[in-house]
Amino acid sequence: MNRINVSISDMKYSTKSEDVLVTHSLGSCVGLAAYDPQTRVGGLIHCLLPQLRGNSGKDVQNPYMYVTSGVPVLIRTLLTKGAKRNRLILKAAGGGHMMTSNRLFDVGKQNSDILRRLLAHNHMSLKAEDFGGTLPRTIYFYLDTGRVVVKSLGKEWEL
Repeated sequence: MNRINVSISDMKYSTKSEDVLVTHSLGSCVGLAAYDPQTRVGGLIHCLLPQLRGNSGKDVQNPYMYVTSGVPVLIRTLLTKGAKRNRLILKAAGGGHMMTSNRLFDVGKQNSDILRRLLAHNHMSLKAEDFGGTLPRTIYFYLDTGRVVVKSLGKEWEL
């Protein structure tokens, strides 16, 4: 297996079945894996914030930082690599409640909520999700099968 790391505010994709896309430190951030099982093309994005505030978003220097700009880029990229929108399987994790007791600033919930709204607006939905809580997560996305494994504090489970 060839491991490809996806940093915070980053996105990677692959068409190679031997690749495993991995992202760490999903606290309040949201990680989204998208996979077309027929073409075996998939991608993983690690979004830090729900959306850019204060401007139109047309001059976003790093679209992967935000759910509202990064997720559309991920989907468009996969489509250009042969994926079909109606075949995409979407799985996500993260969106935890980290570092504050004030729910007004619960970025994790905002991230997961805006991801769901964005997908619903585009007639898409998550096949599996693991949002909330206070523990950081790591996602392992296996391109040979589309399997998504979440690990946290020595435990692991499949989405």
